Amino acid sequence: MQRHKHKPDDRSDNVEKLQNMVQNTIENIEESEEQLSFANDEDKRRIRAKNERRNESIDAMRNEIHDEAEAQQKNRYNQ
Repeated sequence: MQRHKHKPDDRSDNVEKLQNMVQNTIENIEESEEQLSFANDEDKRRIRAKNERRNESIDAMRNEIHDEAEAQQKNRYNQ
């Protein structure tokens, strides 16, 4: 039986990854907003609903960025 080794929890670049995710999500919102002028009513409804969920995700990611930054700062002081 083969045993898998777990990778250690490396959170050192989480803030940067989350910031990239926020930026990508913002770009997706902007691109979908551009498509509204070409969309029918049903597609417009779907795009707006999806962008609302994207904005909620952005808020959650920004909160997580704040938490990760605090955790990184605490780890620096504890070392």
